[in-house]
Amino acid sequence: MNEDKNVFHAVSLSGGKDSTAMLLLMLERDMPIDAVLTADTGMEFPEMYEHLQKLDDLLYRKRGIHITILRHPKGFEHLMFVEPKTKQRSIENRKRLGVSLYGNGWPGIRVRWCTGQLKTHLIDKEVNRLKKEQNALHYVGIAADEPTRVKNEQYPLVEWGITEKKALKICYDRSFDWGGLYEIYRRCSCWCCPLQRIDELRKLRRHHPELWVQLMEMDRRAIAQFGNNKLGQFKENWTVEALEQRFAEEERQTAVSLF
Repeated sequence: MNEDKNVFHAVSLSGGKDSTAMLLLMLERDMPIDAVLTADTGMEFPEMYEHLQKLDDLLYRKRGIHITILRHPKGFEHLMFVEPKTKQRSIENRKRLGVSLYGNGWPGIRVRWCTGQLKTHLIDKEVNRLKKEQNALHYVGIAADEPTRVKNEQYPLVEWGITEKKALKICYDRSFDWGGLYEIYRRCSCWCCPLQRIDELRKLRRHHPELWVQLMEMDRRAIAQFGNNKLGQFKENWTVEALEQRFAEEERQTAVSLF
């Protein structure tokens, strides 16, 4: 890795185990760090925000800089419900289907507008600016067992042979545990993500009931605005209200079986 002092060193931080392990090791190995960039969707778990604050405190103690937080000017719910459609083709399609001309609805596998507008575009724009203006190197937290995600950036974990499992252990060994999030969920992405597995949503209801209530309200709003189509569907064949009924019934059945 190039450690030329004339080069600007920008680190991308998702807040997950891999990018966290990368940042911790870069600090420990006294590698140059000029900026740490993270994109805040506004829909992260409360424990993730606490984790990022803990990392920010460490970064400031070690290097005298703070994490640079990038945010969309309007946020998730504006994009989901309020943003007006401007492309003529989209307007015509929605008029034909009788669908609201405002909002993107629930993200899906093919149209992950949330990842694009709230994360990727923000990070890419800032990284490209830093590359152009300050000859920046961009450090990305991809683990050694994710070779298909490697492109043309700097990947310390890949160079060091650190897998996802080892990255999590590195974080735990240094007392970064996300308040137990990784012991509950497979991934620590946005709590409202409709691409989660059913079991992850079951866990959300059990461990974060306040977020589950918010999710039900968001889904009611989506159905009212977009109707029974891909924009208004949280998951194929499942509304959040239907999942609530399913999970509640499972709890009742479990309680009955105990007696």
